[in-house]
Amino acid sequence: MNLLPTQQRGGPVVWSGIIAATCLLLFLLQHTLFLAVPFLLGIVLYYILQPPMQRLTRMGFSQNAAIMLVGSVFVLLVALAILAAIFWNSTPTTSWQDKLGIYLAGGLEFVRGTLVSLEEQFPLLRQVQLADTVNQRMSEFTGAYIQSHLTDILVSMAAWLPSLLLAPFLTFFFLRDGLRFKKFLARAVPNAFFERTLCLLHEVDQTAHRYFRGLIRLTILDTAVLAFGLWAIGVSSPLMLGLIAAVLAWVPYVGSIVGCMLVVMVASTDAPADPSVAYLAIGVFICVRLLDDFVFMPLTLGRSLHIHPLITVLMIFIGGSVAGVAGLMLVLPLLGVVMVIGETLGRLITDPRLRARHRNAMQLRARQASQDLST
Repeated sequence: MNLLPTQQRGGPVVWSGIIAATCLLLFLLQHTLFLAVPFLLGIVLYYILQPPMQRLTRMGFSQNAAIMLVGSVFVLLVALAILAAIFWNSTPTTSWQDKLGIYLAGGLEFVRGTLVSLEEQFPLLRQVQLADTVNQRMSEFTGAYIQSHLTDILVSMAAWLPSLLLAPFLTFFFLRDGLRFKKFLARAVPNAFFERTLCLLHEVDQTAHRYFRGLIRLTILDTAVLAFGLWAIGVSSPLMLGLIAAVLAWVPYVGSIVGCMLVVMVASTDAPADPSVAYLAIGVFICVRLLDDFVFMPLTLGRSLHIHPLITVLMIFIGGSVAGVAGLMLVLPLLGVVMVIGETLGRLITDPRLRARHRNAMQLRARQASQDLST
């Protein structure tokens, strides 16, 4: 039986509190990002490994044995994937630094060629010297900014590695003690609100479960479709490019732009004399994004978070302004969880029947505690 009817939604006061609480959590998250990122990865791994672990426990395995077996298989698969990637490029002709420079040069040359073509079509652009101006700005950026900040970027990435090692550690304890933590929270709730609190915990868990499982399915679909489209037009490493672009799409708007730039750089480098390949790659990427927005996302993430599109768009912009890229990525799942908690607490507080039951229970406990004091 569903104890939280879906037709009852929170009012403006409840939703104001939900939005304010989400913004406050995003602000705090920005200052504890070194813990929030491994915590997020641990939650993603938890929802990936939870179904096979539950299947093993139903088959008769103990909880610890199921966790160790599932974790060992997952680590083995990751190790095999890393070894396959290493042996696939066991004899590279160029280093990754040189490849990055080649792809960047190919992308810049494609931009220059496109601007020159536009100047030939539109004399106004030639008068303002659009190609020369953009070429000068890009040369300054690639020659000065990247070289001066590349070391800082690499050092920052290296500093993140120790904190990322917390992700499997957190996943292990989520799998082992998740149910125990729910029982610990439930015992602290008064009896009058116990049933609704159990439903609240279940709804929060299911909201996060649906979101992250939907995100994984969406990533697989995006990777497969984009890889097929890039392979069809002759772009190199289509599967790797599709996977990178799909993971970057976890960050709304910004990730899609970066993924498109990466695809265009590789496509323009593969065929420097034929800009149509890069244009086709852009077309493939746009088609995949349209499929993602109108087909894939409604089938995956759209069924997990029942949030109005206007609130979704506004919260994405608010999340980006409050917490940057991390806010863009985390604002929707965080809003979904806070929404469930806020609406449930709003119904608990405003339900006269539950408040009457709680007052009656408190009076009975006080009367029972003072029963032998009057004699």
